[in-house]
Amino acid sequence: MFPEGRLLDFLIVGAVALIVVGPKDLPVLMRKVGQFMAKVRGMAAEFRASFDELARQSELDELRREVNALRTAQPLDVATGGVFSDIHNDLTGAHADINAQMTGTPLAETPPAVAPTEPATTPSASEPVPEPATKA
Repeated sequence: MFPEGRLLDFLIVGAVALIVVGPKDLPVLMRKVGQFMAKVRGMAAEFRASFDELARQSELDELRREVNALRTAQPLDVATGGVFSDIHNDLTGAHADINAQMTGTPLAETPPAVAPTEPATTPSASEPVPEPATKA
């Protein structure tokens, strides 16, 4: 009931209050202290409730902004920060590269997405392929 060894503190305060106020007026004093503590607790609860309401209101405002952004913009770009559009652009560029290599036509001035680190070593159709050496 009492926090960690505070019983002695409460007994000392009670004894001093009994001596200073007197046994006749002590119940009136305790009632007034109780009423004061109830008012303090009520104000603390009201403050906590208003603080929680402000937090809920700010969360609602943030959700409203997100909903408005989703209504006015493309939903996938807003939700993912434009990741899908970047992927789409990369895939379109890769598709154009593959088509150009298959048809043999040069690409239309699009820089490669990733520069090759090593030169291509695959032989073309016009170069003769060297025969592997056989053991005799």
